[in-house]
Amino acid sequence: MSVMKTLKRSELQVAEQVLKKHLPKSYKVYGYLYSINRGKPTPLEVVVDAWPDFKVIICRPDLTNKHVMDYKLKVTVFSMDVQILRTTLIQENTVDWSLNFLFAGLDASNVPIIKEVSAMKGVNLKTYITVKMLYLPDISHLNSPTVDGELESRTTSLDVSNIDLVNNTWKFGGNEQGYRKINKLISNFPSFCIKDEQGQPVSWILVYDYCAVGILYTVPEHRGKGYAKVLVSALAKRLYSEGYPLFSFIEEDNTVSYKLFKSLGFIEDPSYRAVWLEVNS
Repeated sequence: MSVMKTLKRSELQVAEQVLKKHLPKSYKVYGYLYSINRGKPTPLEVVVDAWPDFKVIICRPDLTNKHVMDYKLKVTVFSMDVQILRTTLIQENTVDWSLNFLFAGLDASNVPIIKEVSAMKGVNLKTYITVKMLYLPDISHLNSPTVDGELESRTTSLDVSNIDLVNNTWKFGGNEQGYRKINKLISNFPSFCIKDEQGQPVSWILVYDYCAVGILYTVPEHRGKGYAKVLVSALAKRLYSEGYPLFSFIEEDNTVSYKLFKSLGFIEDPSYRAVWLEVNS
């Protein structure tokens, strides 16, 4: 069997362009490559089944990176051929199945293959989360809300003094790993928040390290004021101006966020669902 090839910097740029042709289904891996290719820090390496005509591309933990254990370990896959994906995952050195990690943002149509291979490897698997993906194909689709000057003056970026606040309200945070993750995102990616009269953030939105818009939150006493729409719109404009992809993963049961993004002009490919699977939990 062939060994997976680890992509070098120049090859990562080529791979990014290939994945761009497979949007929206390739968004998760495309977002990682977009991020890596623009010098954002990452404890990942990117491998393919063949080069240059790859059919499977995988972002996996770089176990030689000193920061790799600072975060939850994640493996992200994009596949154009399910049988090659199966062959690739069975290979000895593609994924370290002894680790506790997440298959993150996996195309739901690939789940049966993952389950089959994990059973062969003798590891347990459980569904962590299932999401819909909404994306904005072009900024002209964005239905921006009208923002008055007073609200605009209270809209700004998050900074590192806000890490605890964001981490402690984040569904997947509240711990040391969460703190490091939020620190990394605020320090390296665009973000927006709306502050109250005392200068405290009361609503905010971030960008994940794979470039998806997320971690949108408004403190309960400030809900119903339209802050989320203002933030998503402001962030979308900023990301578009800097060339970022524009997409978001929204949990299946989160109808509030789903309706919000739809109302702003984001669209969904209804044939696509993404799944996070936990291995060896």
